[in-house]
Amino acid sequence: MSKISFKNDYSEGAHPDILHALTDTNFVPQEGYGYDSYCEEARAMIRRECNKPDAEVHFVSGGTQTNLLAISHLLRPHEAVIAAQSGHINVHETGAIESTGHKVCTVPTPLGKLSVEHIREVLAFHTDEHMVRPSMVYISQSTELGTLYSRHELSDLSTFCRANGLLLYLDGARIGSAIMAETEDNPTLTDIATLTDAFYIGGTKNGALLGEAIVFPRPRPDDAFLYQIKQRGAMLAKGRVLGIQFATLFRDGLYYRLAAHANRMAADLATAISFCGYSFLYPPQTNQIFPILPNDLIERLKTEFDFYVWQAVSSDSSAIRLVTSWATPSENVAAFAEYLSTSHI
Repeated sequence: MSKISFKNDYSEGAHPDILHALTDTNFVPQEGYGYDSYCEEARAMIRRECNKPDAEVHFVSGGTQTNLLAISHLLRPHEAVIAAQSGHINVHETGAIESTGHKVCTVPTPLGKLSVEHIREVLAFHTDEHMVRPSMVYISQSTELGTLYSRHELSDLSTFCRANGLLLYLDGARIGSAIMAETEDNPTLTDIATLTDAFYIGGTKNGALLGEAIVFPRPRPDDAFLYQIKQRGAMLAKGRVLGIQFATLFRDGLYYRLAAHANRMAADLATAISFCGYSFLYPPQTNQIFPILPNDLIERLKTEFDFYVWQAVSSDSSAIRLVTSWATPSENVAAFAEYLSTSHI
């Protein structure tokens, strides 16, 4: 019998509505390279959702590719990007940003979130032309640790960046989960579009087969980003495949419903874990949670469930990462809760 997976939020294929849409449009001839009617429809939908009618929207296949494209395009050769030490571009992208010639200046942060003070420290250290010039701030929403920036925190970062000539770029691999989080002062997609210089809307981790939508909220003087996409091998001849998916996701609020489901399943897991008396490495806020469990219990859980062991907390306990998705059945959550409660006794 296969294990129940809480390993990531891209284990399943795609929401059935997307598969139906791909099938229904399969024999309709379209322009290539993102000039098809489906990409145009999806762009219009995203502009409406962001309340930015002039936003520039591009579709590419994956998150690392998106970060590489956007960051390398927006920075000049001598410029660097500031990120939390836990940031995806620093940890899980095989040096993709550095491979384009841009340094990632990192800051240790307890919750995976940058503050104005963190950025000030980096700027104060880089004093002259003998060092790289930090010119961009990279943040993730939600973060790699499942935590969130509040609207107030995002606004503070935006104000500081604009006052100091820094670009603010937001990695939105799990932006759906962030938007649908049941927390106070939670930034909306419109807030994010207003407060950042560029961001992306993740499809891969929220119901799409693959795909991310890169958004530049304000008009820029040229369209050179298309050249960057092509030169980096990211321009799909069959761009329609991405356009159809995003048009489906943003039709009738499907994108938000899928993200809300993932969050709800994670919240139910967190409730069950707390009920058994266990704590968390980071506060559970989105579809990634990090409970701290005894090592012997973790080994038993591994026989029935798939997940990552995140880090050791003590000699006899560790934090694990549990991730729920748009497709996680409530029965899987109930099975984990039951196993935990019986093992706890």
